[in-house]
Amino acid sequence: MTLLPGKAPRGARQSRIRRYTEAVMNAALLGGLVASLSYRFGLHGRLGVTRHSVTLAPERRLARPLKIAFASDFHAGPPTHSGIFDDLFARIDAERPDLLLLGGDYVHGPGRYAEALCAALAACRPPLGKLAVFGNHDLITDHDLIERLFARAGVEMLVNRARALPAPFAGVSVCGMDDPWTGAPDGHATFAGAGPTRVLLMHAPDGLLRLDGHRFDVGFAGHTHGGQIATGDGTPLVMPRGPLSRPYHYGRFPVRDNGELIVSRGVGCSGIPVRINADPELVICTVQ
Repeated sequence: MTLLPGKAPRGARQSRIRRYTEAVMNAALLGGLVASLSYRFGLHGRLGVTRHSVTLAPERRLARPLKIAFASDFHAGPPTHSGIFDDLFARIDAERPDLLLLGGDYVHGPGRYAEALCAALAACRPPLGKLAVFGNHDLITDHDLIERLFARAGVEMLVNRARALPAPFAGVSVCGMDDPWTGAPDGHATFAGAGPTRVLLMHAPDGLLRLDGHRFDVGFAGHTHGGQIATGDGTPLVMPRGPLSRPYHYGRFPVRDNGELIVSRGVGCSGIPVRINADPELVICTVQ
C-alpha cells in the first residue's frame, strides 16, 4: 500500500496544471447548461436516503439515540445542477436530524460557487449544529472564502480538531480531520481532548492512514462518489486518487482495531455531470 506523503502546507500539493484543467473542464460545460440538461433528463441520478445504525458498547450507551445526517461532495459549479441541492435539503428537513455533518468538496472551481449552498445551509437548523471538513477541491481554491461563507450560514469548520457535543450527549465528540491529500492531516490534533465516544469526520477514506493510533466509534467519509460511473453491480469504473479509494469505495466497513467507516457516494458530480449506477445520497446514521 502506498502511504500518503509527508506534511506540507495546505493546498501545496495541488499543481497549477490541475487548477487549469479544472477551469477548462468547467468552461466546456457551458456555464452549467450541460448540467441543467443532465439533471432534467435524470442523469444526475436520483437522490436517496441510506440508513445506518451503530450500537455502542453497553458502558458507553447514549442517553438517547443520536441521529446524524451526513452529506458530502456537493461540487457546486458547472458540473452539478443546483436542483440536486434542493432535493438534498428537502430530505434533510424531512429527516430532522440532531446533527448535520458535511464531508467536503463543496465546490468545483472558484470558492464563490459555495454561495449556491449557503441559503439552504442557513435555513437548516439541527439542534446540535452543523460541522464540516474541507475536501481536496476546496483546498485548491479560496478555502478561506468558503469558510467565511459557511460561518455566516452557521456551519463550523473543523480542521484537525474535536468538537464536543452538548447534553444529553456529553462525552460524544466529532473529530474533524483535514483532507489527506491537499490538506495537512494530524491525527493527534484531531483527537486531542476528545471524549470517550468519537465520531470521525473526514473527506477521504485515506484519512484512516493518518489516525496516529487513535480510536473512533463511527467514521464518515466521501470523496469516491462510489465511482460516479459504475457497472450494474456498483463496481466503480474509475476512482479518484488514494490507496483506500477502491477498497473503501462505498458502503460500511469495519476498520481493524477500530469502529466502522461509512463512505457516501456524495451528492454532486465531479468533472462530467453524469452519474451511472452511483446515485447521490444523504446518509442518516443513528448512534445509540
